[in-house]
Amino acid sequence: MTPQNKLLKKECLPTFVETLVKGGKLLYAPTKENERIEFKLIENFSEIYLDYIQTTKSIKSIVFPPIEKLFEYVADKEHVEIKDVNLNTIPETIVFGAHPCDAASFKVLNAVFTWDCNDEFFLTRKDKTTVIGLSCKNHDDYCFCTSVDLNPGSTEGSDILLTRIENDNYLAEIMTEKGEAVYKLVKNLFEPAPQVDKNAFVTQLPKLFDLNDLRGKLSFEGLSWMQQSLRCLSCGTCAYVCPTCSCFDIQDIGNQTKGKRVRIWDTCALPQFTLHTSGHNPRHFQNERWRQRIMHKFSYEPERLHVYGCVGCGRCSRACPVNINILENLIEISGGNK
Repeated sequence: MTPQNKLLKKECLPTFVETLVKGGKLLYAPTKENERIEFKLIENFSEIYLDYIQTTKSIKSIVFPPIEKLFEYVADKEHVEIKDVNLNTIPETIVFGAHPCDAASFKVLNAVFTWDCNDEFFLTRKDKTTVIGLSCKNHDDYCFCTSVDLNPGSTEGSDILLTRIENDNYLAEIMTEKGEAVYKLVKNLFEPAPQVDKNAFVTQLPKLFDLNDLRGKLSFEGLSWMQQSLRCLSCGTCAYVCPTCSCFDIQDIGNQTKGKRVRIWDTCALPQFTLHTSGHNPRHFQNERWRQRIMHKFSYEPERLHVYGCVGCGRCSRACPVNINILENLIEISGGNK
């Protein structure tokens, strides 16, 4: 479809959200509690907090849950019965107020989960999810979306992108058929959009390194992987807050007669991730695991999937208990200047 722009006045925003909530879909939005900002299931507009730079965790769990049942089984001595998950029970969902980095992460996840086969669990959740994004008014020292070919007003991944403009009104960019379906539900709340320079209303984030320079200087050997990884505790926090990390493990929970198979988040930062049954571990040392994380996101994924495995949200650096800053490391490798 051809994208279209509309104006949503600030006094109409609560009605807009309340109408979506009453429409029967689950609605996740940023909330603030004790200085902690998280996406949560909301029922009223008053619960939403939009003046944020970044949430602690991403919206990844909405389309790729931390633990997800794949099937159940019941067995006796003669046969095994497999009970598949009814994907039709996955609810229609709206994500409201996600920043462009989070919205763009769905493209990365989609590339992973459709690479060698189509993952029906991910695709069903993604197809049933509508993203109403929100451009960034502010940034902090951890943000670097402009260095990974995005920007604070990027429409990538958003079905509708809202940008706060003059008088706290919102420019609504309707980008997809999903977005148009939402627009038609509340069409009476929108007005023709004025001619505005959207970039004048989003935060100005300088580009801190060049992706081509970075890829050109990445190498399996010869870089300071050891020095960069010395502080790492192998805790995996970076992967669990990351909107694009997609590693998982498969486990069976139950006994010989009944149980379920589940998919759970995993991470290449953990020593056990590559541990073989024989006891051999090809990534025994932390510098090898740190190298894998950087190479995967900025070399292997672009080469194989034609996407970068990073959207520049900065969550990994904010959450790291020993203050490892991925941005500083990428600048060091690429030769850029902060």
